[in-house]
Amino acid sequence: MNAESIVEVVDAKRQVKAEGADLSGSSFQDVNLAGSRFKNVSMAGVEFEDANLSGWKLHNVSLTDLRIQNADLRNASIEDSLTAGMTIDGIPLAALMAAYRALHSQAD
Repeated sequence: MNAESIVEVVDAKRQVKAEGADLSGSSFQDVNLAGSRFKNVSMAGVEFEDANLSGWKLHNVSLTDLRIQNADLRNASIEDSLTAGMTIDGIPLAALMAAYRALHSQAD
Protein backbone atom coordinates (compact mmCIF):
# COMPACT_ATOMS: atom_id res chain seq x y z
CA MET A 1 0.00 0.00 0.00
CA ASN A 2 1.54 3.33 -0.95
CA ALA A 3 1.41 6.45 1.21
CA GLU A 4 -1.05 8.17 -1.15
CA SER A 5 -3.71 5.56 -0.41
CA ILE A 6 -3.49 5.84 3.41
CA VAL A 7 -6.31 7.72 5.12
CA GLU A 8 -5.54 8.83 8.67
CA VAL A 9 -8.18 9.81 11.22
CA VAL A 10 -6.40 10.94 14.38
CA ASP A 11 -7.95 12.42 17.53
CA ALA A 12 -11.25 13.03 15.78
CA LYS A 13 -14.87 12.02 16.20
CA ARG A 14 -16.17 10.95 12.81
CA GLN A 15 -18.61 8.55 11.25
CA VAL A 16 -17.06 6.54 8.46
CA LYS A 17 -19.14 4.88 5.76
CA ALA A 18 -17.14 2.34 3.78
CA GLU A 19 -18.95 0.50 1.01
CA GLY A 20 -17.34 -1.66 -1.66
CA ALA A 21 -13.98 -0.81 -0.13
CA ASP A 22 -10.83 -2.88 0.40
CA LEU A 23 -9.46 -1.86 3.79
CA SER A 24 -7.25 -4.95 4.18
CA GLY A 25 -4.08 -4.30 6.12
CA SER A 26 -5.66 -1.39 8.02
CA SER A 27 -4.75 -0.70 11.63
CA PHE A 28 -7.12 0.49 14.36
CA GLN A 29 -5.74 1.49 17.76
CA ASP A 30 -7.59 3.24 20.58
CA VAL A 31 -10.71 3.40 18.39
CA ASN A 32 -14.34 3.41 19.54
CA LEU A 33 -16.60 1.49 17.14
CA ALA A 34 -19.56 1.30 19.54
CA GLY A 35 -22.85 1.08 17.67
CA SER A 36 -21.15 0.31 14.36
CA ARG A 37 -22.71 -2.12 11.91
CA PHE A 38 -20.83 -4.58 9.74
CA LYS A 39 -22.76 -6.37 7.00
CA ASN A 40 -21.33 -8.69 4.35
CA VAL A 41 -17.81 -7.99 5.62
CA SER A 42 -14.76 -10.26 5.43
CA MET A 43 -12.73 -10.19 8.63
CA ALA A 44 -10.74 -13.32 7.82
CA GLY A 45 -7.43 -13.28 9.64
CA VAL A 46 -8.36 -10.28 11.83
CA GLU A 47 -6.79 -10.24 15.29
CA PHE A 48 -8.40 -8.52 18.28
CA GLU A 49 -6.20 -7.79 21.28
CA ASP A 50 -7.38 -6.06 24.46
CA ALA A 51 -10.79 -5.50 22.86
CA ASN A 52 -14.17 -5.05 24.53
CA LEU A 53 -16.66 -7.12 22.56
CA SER A 54 -19.36 -7.18 25.24
CA GLY A 55 -22.88 -7.08 23.89
CA TRP A 56 -21.84 -8.39 20.46
CA LYS A 57 -24.45 -10.31 18.51
CA LEU A 58 -23.27 -12.46 15.65
CA HIS A 59 -25.78 -13.81 13.12
CA ASN A 60 -25.04 -15.99 10.10
CA VAL A 61 -21.26 -15.76 10.55
CA SER A 62 -18.47 -18.19 9.84
CA LEU A 63 -16.18 -18.62 12.84
CA THR A 64 -14.28 -21.55 11.34
CA ASP A 65 -10.87 -21.91 13.01
CA LEU A 66 -11.76 -19.20 15.55
CA ARG A 67 -9.46 -19.23 18.58
CA ILE A 68 -10.47 -17.56 21.82
CA GLN A 69 -7.82 -17.23 24.53
CA ASN A 70 -7.85 -15.58 27.94
CA ALA A 71 -11.41 -14.37 27.40
CA ASP A 72 -14.21 -13.51 29.80
CA LEU A 73 -17.13 -15.54 28.44
CA ARG A 74 -19.53 -14.99 31.35
CA ASN A 75 -23.14 -15.12 30.16
CA ALA A 76 -22.08 -15.97 26.59
CA SER A 77 -24.38 -18.31 24.68
CA ILE A 78 -24.10 -20.36 21.51
CA GLU A 79 -27.37 -21.41 19.89
CA ASP A 80 -28.36 -23.20 16.69
CA SER A 81 -24.74 -23.45 15.57
CA LEU A 82 -22.51 -26.05 13.94
CA THR A 83 -19.94 -27.16 16.53
CA ALA A 84 -18.26 -30.18 14.90
CA GLY A 85 -14.61 -30.26 15.97
CA MET A 86 -15.08 -27.52 18.58
CA THR A 87 -13.03 -27.91 21.77
CA ILE A 88 -13.03 -26.18 25.13
CA ASP A 89 -9.65 -26.30 26.88
CA GLY A 90 -8.68 -29.10 24.48
CA ILE A 91 -11.73 -31.25 25.28
CA PRO A 92 -14.06 -31.96 22.33
CA LEU A 93 -17.41 -30.26 22.86
CA ALA A 94 -19.19 -33.45 21.75
CA ALA A 95 -17.55 -35.34 24.67
CA LEU A 96 -18.46 -32.59 27.12
CA MET A 97 -22.08 -32.62 25.95
CA ALA A 98 -22.25 -36.42 26.15
CA ALA A 99 -20.90 -36.37 29.71
CA TYR A 100 -23.35 -33.64 30.65
CA ARG A 101 -26.30 -35.55 29.21
CA ALA A 102 -25.19 -38.80 30.91
CA LEU A 103 -24.86 -37.05 34.27
CA HIS A 104 -28.23 -35.37 33.99
CA SER A 105 -30.05 -38.48 32.75
CA GLN A 106 -28.85 -40.36 35.87
CA ALA A 107 -30.09 -37.56 38.13
CA ASP A 108 -33.64 -37.81 36.73
